[in-house]
Amino acid sequence: MSNVTRKHTALPKAQILIEALPWLTRHRGKTVVVKFGGNAMIDAELKAAFAQDIVFLHHAGLKPVVVHGGGPQISAALDRHGIVSEFKAGLRVTTEDAMDVVRMVLAGQVQRELVGLLNQHGPLAVGLTGEDAHTITATKHRPTIDGQLVDIGRVGEITAIDTGAIEALLADGRIPVVSSIARSQDDGHVYNVNADTAAAALAAALDAETLMVLTDVEGLYEDWPNSDEVISRLTATQLEKLLPELASGMVPKMEGCLHAVRNGVTTARVIDGRVQHSILLEIFTDEGIGTMVVPDDEEAGDAE
Repeated sequence: MSNVTRKHTALPKAQILIEALPWLTRHRGKTVVVKFGGNAMIDAELKAAFAQDIVFLHHAGLKPVVVHGGGPQISAALDRHGIVSEFKAGLRVTTEDAMDVVRMVLAGQVQRELVGLLNQHGPLAVGLTGEDAHTITATKHRPTIDGQLVDIGRVGEITAIDTGAIEALLADGRIPVVSSIARSQDDGHVYNVNADTAAAALAAALDAETLMVLTDVEGLYEDWPNSDEVISRLTATQLEKLLPELASGMVPKMEGCLHAVRNGVTTARVIDGRVQHSILLEIFTDEGIGTMVVPDDEEAGDAE
């Protein structure tokens, strides 16, 4: 390879690195909460790319915190145990038996795998659940269906967050990986909590700069299903107006984004977890992908 050819192949790499510089400067030292889910959680290549992205954020001086659920894995495990999966109001009905399986899958399988992938890159990740050090406390959630309160078992509504353990891990240069299980505020049980909701609550309590939620869509669509134009940026109030029209799977994600920016988080983003390295593209390039939600007082351009 001649020197001229080498320069030509190296230059684009240098330009890509330099494009990241203002973002590196801006995000350094900031906490980023990332909700891991969807296809990125099942596909081996996407999982590996996700782990690389999180480790990259860590080495770039950010403080990533990963929060995960495990819907598909829980459903598969319940099937194996002969427990029927039932959903009401978009939430999994969680009996006592089902809760044992949920806890086992989240803390013993999904979290372990993620911690293992991250730790291929060094002694970085530490797994915990919301039960550890009172990180997430919940009380029984009873959704309303057709005007009636419905009992869906051990599904929790978050009542308190204690960030002490997570902050201690971050101060020690570690990457916390949090399973969305909560301790009970009142009855000695544990609760299954929606991972989108848990990530948003943690982002607010940690005073994170950014909440990122991985999904299996490109972002929030302008006029689905008539158009696949993605809304790239909207304010909290604009999002609030759209909530009633959203598909049920998007509701906890967008409600989480709304909660985050209304409670001190600078930006909340829904990004396409089917795209390898979507986290890096979103944080370190000018062409952010997905949908970004900002607080109402953000003037256009401030949060770019």
